[in-house]
Amino acid sequence: MKQESSEPKWIEMPSLPNYSNNSIEAEQDYHDLGERYPQAPVPTHSGDTIIHRAILEDITGLEEIMNWISEGDITIVEMSGMINREVELQMAVSKLQKFVENEMKGTVFGLGHNRLLLLPPSYGTKKADINPR
Repeated sequence: MKQESSEPKWIEMPSLPNYSNNSIEAEQDYHDLGERYPQAPVPTHSGDTIIHRAILEDITGLEEIMNWISEGDITIVEMSGMINREVELQMAVSKLQKFVENEMKGTVFGLGHNRLLLLPPSYGTKKADINPR
């Protein structure tokens, strides 16, 4: 019989750096977040762009992706986990496309068969005026 531990179970994340000084002491006053999270998705300077990389396994992640776009961030969405679920995939792509292009006035590009590049309006393409005045 397995004994249940009262300690939290840790999940190894290959995308996170492995630092030995990641412990925070009790009642520690100062946390150097730049040292603890050197790849944090925050702009370094005012006006900098954040590029998010997301893996969309199901439609529950759409809200976070839409939040990033509405904040003006560029997002690359990997959807290979949904390729075999055609109805869910089509619904996710349709929702993202309607939100980005219709509501935000941004641009959606397909990158291969399983990725989307979502650009906020400040990075979208400009349509050429066919009828110059």
